[in-house]
Amino acid sequence: MTTLTDQLTALGLRATAAGLDDVIALATKHRWGPRQLIEHLAQTEQQDRTRRSLERRLARARIGRFTPMVDFDWGWPKRIDRAAVDAALRLDFLAEGANLVLVAAQGLGKTMIAKNVAYAAILAGHHVLFTTAAQLLLDLGSQESQRSLARRLRHYATRGLLVIDEVGYLSYDGRAADLLFQVVSRRYEHRSLVLTTNLPFSEWPTIFPNAASATALIDRVVHHAEILTIEGQSFRRRAAEARRKSSPQAGG
Repeated sequence: MTTLTDQLTALGLRATAAGLDDVIALATKHRWGPRQLIEHLAQTEQQDRTRRSLERRLARARIGRFTPMVDFDWGWPKRIDRAAVDAALRLDFLAEGANLVLVAAQGLGKTMIAKNVAYAAILAGHHVLFTTAAQLLLDLGSQESQRSLARRLRHYATRGLLVIDEVGYLSYDGRAADLLFQVVSRRYEHRSLVLTTNLPFSEWPTIFPNAASATALIDRVVHHAEILTIEGQSFRRRAAEARRKSSPQAGG
């Protein structure tokens, strides 16, 4: 015979099914009436579904491990607009469908900030996808038919927030520029994009040499965009130098 636990699971009441004995014991202990018991079950199921939804969004976002902003050393960069970063973490740009561009040399925390923005968007209930420019273009470039390419373009175009990391570390051919342009164009003025780059926009033509769409791509990215520039020396270089100085060999 089907058990009560099985019936609850079939109805989608997974949290209640998993903790059925505890619920009965709690209701008996506090002498809950029918309304109190139903209110407890509704609250428990809502909390469980919220938790599972968050876990799914986190898994699908692929942001990986990251350092929280509480550990960011604001005093190290020579130039950083903290108020603008705080606004980005509040997702002000997302509400307007605008873009966020983080421009900095390697090792200054732009990816860290981008991942924290992505995490904040996930907590706010948005569907987020984090990828590098290389991963994105490799995925799109490997599609063997127009139908599969259209499906992948739709995948990138429909995420609530798309984060593209490390634009500028590699050079790409004209087709790659056209593919990235298609992603940006499909999201243009509809869904926000967070982009990190180590190059100012004036040097972007070096990323896509001989690409006719390079200028149009830049125009789409910077229009309705908050551009945050970080200047200074690399955090990682500072950490490496600190380790070197503290090593036994450094002391002589």
